[in-house]
Amino acid sequence: PRPGAAMKRTREEVDATLQIAKLNAAELLPAVHCLGFGPGASGAAAGDFCLLELEPTLCQQLEDGHSLVIRGDKDEQAVLCSKDKTYDLKIADTSNMLLFIPGCKTPDQLKKEDSHCNIIHTEIFGFSNNYWELRRRRPKLKKLKKLLMENPYEGPDSQKEKDSNSSKYTTEDLLDQIQASEEEIMTQLQVLNACEIGGYWRILEFDYEMKLLNHVTRLVDSESWSFSKVPLNTCLQELGPLEPEEMIEHCLKCYGKKYVDEGEVYFELDADKICRATAQMLLQNAVKFNLAEFQEVWQQSVPEGMITSLDQLKGLALVDRHSRPEIISLLKVDDLPEDNQERFNSLFSLREKWTEEDIAPYIQDLCGEKQTIGALLTKYSHSSMQNGVKVYNSRRPIS
Repeated sequence: PRPGAAMKRTREEVDATLQIAKLNAAELLPAVHCLGFGPGASGAAAGDFCLLELEPTLCQQLEDGHSLVIRGDKDEQAVLCSKDKTYDLKIADTSNMLLFIPGCKTPDQLKKEDSHCNIIHTEIFGFSNNYWELRRRRPKLKKLKKLLMENPYEGPDSQKEKDSNSSKYTTEDLLDQIQASEEEIMTQLQVLNACEIGGYWRILEFDYEMKLLNHVTRLVDSESWSFSKVPLNTCLQELGPLEPEEMIEHCLKCYGKKYVDEGEVYFELDADKICRATAQMLLQNAVKFNLAEFQEVWQQSVPEGMITSLDQLKGLALVDRHSRPEIISLLKVDDLPEDNQERFNSLFSLREKWTEEDIAPYIQDLCGEKQTIGALLTKYSHSSMQNGVKVYNSRRPIS
């Protein structure tokens, strides 16, 4: 109808239209919406507005006053983030025209009102043939480590700390550049053992981190403390002259669990984390390491009382059981591509055939909420039997 035409429609005309359409008025709500295109309808259809379909949880968050944020640089596919989740934005086309009607009342709302065959004249503000829908996705966190590794923290006396031009990032900077929710970013900062120094998030340079850890483990040994009860205050008093107290405490947080006993703060050191870090220190300077020799040196290098195990190195190092002698090499899962297909391409370029036990630590992080390692392997690889063991190889040629 032309603008304003619907405003002239009478109840008799409505009833006549229902009769032509062979609809029984008794089966319908008594209220009638008469729609007419307003002067602004064409503008709204031209892209001034977007329709966004939300699941009830997100809708409730908006109604409660929380924000949803669209994140991404110009060269990135946009994502939408709530406080704790990340979603892909996808355009969904529909064959049904979607009308923008301000103040439109739903049938449920009309049922609650005392309406007696009234006619509601409504102006259509705009229309669309598509809308944005959201699909839950893994947060894109690889960029976070990349940004922080531009300027790792090497200690307070490092020459780089005196350079005001070195790149540093605040929480706001990271929220602006990383395609993930605030909660997911903060969780990953913990995974990366990052700490806030002077208002900026920093990753400790690995050698400096190991220097701090070495100070702590030597003190534990010299004081004959239990690894399960390392007193914070004594550590700070003894090691304070060597390193900043906040760095000592940060190291204890990274490699231990904090608790309070009789008013005193203690840390229970995690033997697996300390053994793993020691292995990384040994492996990072060697392309390949004789496995038997490595295990001997590794056990000698960890604090007395800690027991090393290859299970501690999942997602950090790869053992080649087919070479003679057997060898071990550094392969960190966080150095691999973030995209599923690229991850599998990278893994199959390193090794043609994998057992599930070997490949699982390198694809575990790709699993979504309802996805399993088995499902990923089925989608991105072929399986076959080799000497009675199931192995997986690429579905596509690897250059």
